[in-house]
Amino acid sequence: MSSRRVAIAGVALSDCGRVDEATPYALHAQAARRALHDCGLERSVIDGLASAGLGTLAPIEVAEYLGLCPAWVDSTSVGGATWEVMAAHAADAIAAGQARAVLLVYGSTARADLKARRRTADLSFGTRGPLQFEAPYGHTLVSKYAMAARRHMHRYGTSLKQLAEVAVQARANAVANPDAMYRTPVIVEDVLCGPLIADPFTKLHCCIRSDGGCAVLMVAEEYVRDLAKPPIWVLGSGTAVSHTTMSQWPDFTVSPAAVSGPTAFERAGVRPSEIDVAEIYDAFTYMTLVTLEDLGFCGKGEGGAFVEGGRLLRDGGLPTNTDGGGLSACHPGMRGLFLLVEAVRQLRGEAGGERQVRRRDGQPPRLAVASGTGGWFCSSGTLVLGRD
Repeated sequence: MSSRRVAIAGVALSDCGRVDEATPYALHAQAARRALHDCGLERSVIDGLASAGLGTLAPIEVAEYLGLCPAWVDSTSVGGATWEVMAAHAADAIAAGQARAVLLVYGSTARADLKARRRTADLSFGTRGPLQFEAPYGHTLVSKYAMAARRHMHRYGTSLKQLAEVAVQARANAVANPDAMYRTPVIVEDVLCGPLIADPFTKLHCCIRSDGGCAVLMVAEEYVRDLAKPPIWVLGSGTAVSHTTMSQWPDFTVSPAAVSGPTAFERAGVRPSEIDVAEIYDAFTYMTLVTLEDLGFCGKGEGGAFVEGGRLLRDGGLPTNTDGGGLSACHPGMRGLFLLVEAVRQLRGEAGGERQVRRRDGQPPRLAVASGTGGWFCSSGTLVLGRD
């Protein structure tokens, strides 16, 4: 069995934000073409495909639309963490010689579909299986996160102002991102005084709804010499699942990133303190805070204090969600793949202008972590990426 190094060769976004005319398939294709152009490789090198969330036979329908007949496929679907989990699978497959170049691709017109009444915003996921015991009480996705946040506030004294800081700093990062959907700065009072969605979350504690897609091409090390841009290496990965029913979640203040994170760091041979930039799934402000704790950037219960003082800003102690995240930049449904795109761009030093994170020596970041969360802290996937 071979053991090859694995690199991310190309990344790209499709059109994002308000995209009323395109189909999800078209966004898949647009992002895939742009990712190939980004790395300078031909479509013919792709022998693996990972895709979820579209089609009756995902990812076969997407493969057909893209004109691909991959020998390796993955359609794992675990919510927002899907793409980090898929990337971990792809890295293992490439390292083992089962594939040479795997395309991860996603596209969604969630915002446009709601606007055109092609879908509803219902996230009850049906009433069969374990969820049937919660559905009658109207326990929505946002309320699950809200209840978990309240538990953290009760146990550790985390304040609403501290949670609001996450939203404020995400928006500040989005201001310099021309692709971000919302770029008007906000302050803590704006977050606290907004319409209540689910106690304690007001509107700005919650992710936006957008259209958009993106693609990431992962390759074996033998392709690196042919790339148009420097490779970004996959140094370590970790995955974990926790629960679907809230009553089966042992501790509302601990996410499955407490397993996936340490695993990824151990495999990469690095410590959280060495990370230069973090891209973390942020469907809600509490998700960012508790994931930072569970990845080991601060102690359990210390997340509130950790996010204060502008620490998450591009020039802060731990630049986090540097594109503005799901709270301000884009959130078409499953945002996990966008985390990898932004991490790669930051590591390459091509985020541009004020958006680009710099180390003290003026160089781009050397190490990044991308951590996706699915469901209501049901799943987690974490990747450590590096320039070297």
